[in-house]
Amino acid sequence: MKLVKIGIAFLLAVACFSGVHAQTADEIINKYIDAIGGKDKLDQVKTVYIESTSQAMGNEGPMTSSLVNGKGFRMDTEMNGQKITQVLTDNGGWQVNPYMGAVAPQALPDEAYKQSKGQLYFAGPLYNYAAKGNKVEFVGKDGNAFKLKVTSVDSVETMTYIDATTYYLTKISRSVEFMGQATDLTITYSDFKKADLGIVMPYSSEINYGGQFSITNTVKKIEFNKTIDPSIFVMPKS
Repeated sequence: MKLVKIGIAFLLAVACFSGVHAQTADEIINKYIDAIGGKDKLDQVKTVYIESTSQAMGNEGPMTSSLVNGKGFRMDTEMNGQKITQVLTDNGGWQVNPYMGAVAPQALPDEAYKQSKGQLYFAGPLYNYAAKGNKVEFVGKDGNAFKLKVTSVDSVETMTYIDATTYYLTKISRSVEFMGQATDLTITYSDFKKADLGIVMPYSSEINYGGQFSITNTVKKIEFNKTIDPSIFVMPKS
């Protein structure tokens, strides 16, 4: 009987501990949402248009990205006279990337699409995560950052880092395929400023592929709720 009581007490303790962790994750996410503008403002965002400068391996070029929230994302970059395009929609994606041998539009492989389609959502994987089919787990702290593991509906795991002072999202990392090999992708965000609608955005980001290759982006202009022609997301015929 004593052993049964001890077992029940242990199970209750585990249940309570799990509940605290789930609550902690949601508390962190709620503070993150409030820090970048709040739910009411984020819900107003239907489209986002961004102009940036991209730097890689000593080269620099213009970059634009267009987002229709939850429906379509397009990024266009020009580097050394070469134009790179990546497009994601709610049912697939395509790209043109001469550096990867794709000089004509090519459909994204399923795995690449699953790893990238989180870009379809303006506020990222944490906002309305349950409605997206994502699961979030609080896994501890890394320095002054809370670590939350996000597992998407497609079982893609992403580690997100929330600054414990500002509650801004400062870094994400996940395993991806790069140049035919599995590698760690890390994106670090900085230079946070308040943009239109009172929403705080990072104006600088560094994308690092396992220490082998990195790209730095500096935002020059952000426009919310600009009219975006949906035809830009349609893959041209070769």
